[in-house]
Amino acid sequence: MMSRLAVLVDGDNISGCHAERILSIASRQGSPTVVRVYTNARRTSEWHDACGFRMIHAGTGKNASDVLLVIDAMELALSGGIDRFVIASSDGDFTHLAHRLREHGAMVTGVGEGKAPTGFRRACSDFVLIDPGPSIRLVPSAPPVADLDLKIRAIIAAASTKGAGMRLAALGASMHSKHGIRIGALPEQTWRAYLAARPHLYDLGPRGPDCMVRFKPEGFPAAA
Repeated sequence: MMSRLAVLVDGDNISGCHAERILSIASRQGSPTVVRVYTNARRTSEWHDACGFRMIHAGTGKNASDVLLVIDAMELALSGGIDRFVIASSDGDFTHLAHRLREHGAMVTGVGEGKAPTGFRRACSDFVLIDPGPSIRLVPSAPPVADLDLKIRAIIAAASTKGAGMRLAALGASMHSKHGIRIGALPEQTWRAYLAARPHLYDLGPRGPDCMVRFKPEGFPAAA
């Protein structure tokens, strides 16, 4: 005897944007005889535009959709000749339903999001995640701060008043007197060129004798 399949969706728990994905998962089991979504039909929902689903109005009562889905599932299993079910929900309240359907010999495929509890997943014959979970964006780590930049930061911090920074013209003299460093010995040749090449570390003012330079605290997380 050929298996008969029912797809039952908790429309209050699963978004209608997953409609096609649910049907795709169900198609692996065969051609569904029953495809229903349970929700308050008077409420705005993406399920109103989902093709292939019969919307069952469950009303507004507490857990109304859950209760009606469970009643229909047991009726389909006991007298409707359905022996394969796709239950789409991330609600652990369907754990008991999955156990009871399997006790009656039915195969139960759970479909839900990553938040679905372990108990419900294990109660099903198998469980399919409907979404891959939140994506993780890898943020490249900031390059290490050179020892020279730590020295520059310390000199700017000592000369700065209320975060105003220090005159660029005074930076070179301070670096030489304190650390014996001359910018001419570095590839950039000038302090403006050196600082401008590191915009993540320094904020330079307009050119001129009164040009100010400030360091960016976020560029020096270990020293901020």
